This record gives sequence, structure tokens and C-alpha cells, in this order.
Amino acid sequence: MLELLFAAGTGAATLFGYLKSRQFVRDRLRFVDAAHKPTAPIIAGAVAAIVAAPVVWILPIVGAPAAVIFGVGVGWGVHHGSKDARKRLPGG
Repeated sequence: MLELLFAAGTGAATLFGYLKSRQFVRDRLRFVDAAHKPTAPIIAGAVAAIVAAPVVWILPIVGAPAAVIFGVGVGWGVHHGSKDARKRLPGG
């Protein structure tokens, strides 16, 4: 039962990371060229996973996959936010 709660927490954190990173890239980084490079989602996801690693280290039931899944969610958010921003720019 406790594992199910941690899985739900991981899913919620991943969804939150995805939505916030997508919104941030779309609204704040739309004119930043580095945010639209193909490596930006990979770098953002890796940094998010590294930042989340100490948190999941404290909670041993969650485990390392939670940090990796969170990083993937942030990377997807950056990717989709970049696509959204390019659609909104004139000539993009």
C-alpha cells in the first residue's frame, strides 16, 4: 500500500515537472536560442534527475527510478514547450 502511494507521488511530481517546465520554456524562454536546441531537453532532464537524486536517496522506498522518471518528464516538458514557443513566434 505504501509503495502505491509513493508511485502516485512519483507520478504527480513527474506531471508537475512536465507542466511547469513546458510552461516556463513556452512563456519565459521563447526568445532564448539555447532553449530551442535539440540538446536542451536532454540537459534539462539530466539536471532535474540529478537534483531529484538526493530527495529519492532520503526516501529509499521510492528509489532511483523515480528521479529518472522525473527527469524524463522535465525533458519532455522542455521539448514540448520549445515546440509551443516556435509555433507562437512569427516566422517559426
